[in-house]
Amino acid sequence: MNDATDKTKDTCESKGCNCDYSMAFLLLRGWLGLRALLAGVEKYGAYKSVQIPVLDDKGQPDPGGAVLDMKVKFYALANYHGVPTALKTKFENEALLPGFALNLFDKCLGPVLIAVGVMLLIGLGTRASLVLQGLIYISLSVGLILINQPDGIAWLGIHVALVAFALVLAKHNKLALLKKW
Repeated sequence: MNDATDKTKDTCESKGCNCDYSMAFLLLRGWLGLRALLAGVEKYGAYKSVQIPVLDDKGQPDPGGAVLDMKVKFYALANYHGVPTALKTKFENEALLPGFALNLFDKCLGPVLIAVGVMLLIGLGTRASLVLQGLIYISLSVGLILINQPDGIAWLGIHVALVAFALVLAKHNKLALLKKW
């Protein structure tokens, strides 16, 4: 490079031209953080049936006592399921997946996703949380490869690519509690 190019680069960086990289990183960090946080919270979700009376034109309950069955989503610690029941049965029948690993993964997945999501959103150990999130997605991919779920594998591959891109942009992380990690 020549002196003119170096001088232009130094001037551009001093004027804040890298703010586009910083904003790109913040957007990516926000998306990945929310994705992990909400995926973890969803592990505590379940549906229950609720009967709601049918109302007439005046807003009064139907005199015949007609009711509608509606499913309502609610969250509780007792609802926790790290690995969905339908997939857990497939995993239990997979010879290459040890039972202890499945049980450990089932118990840890939700809390770890929530922790990683919060860490990314607040900028606490951003690089470490991105690496951990990437490892989670890789391990989820391995499980889906073993039970032959190609659509899920592709989606998780996109997540891994986004995490990798976020790690490339991490040097532009401006809003973080621990910038080194």
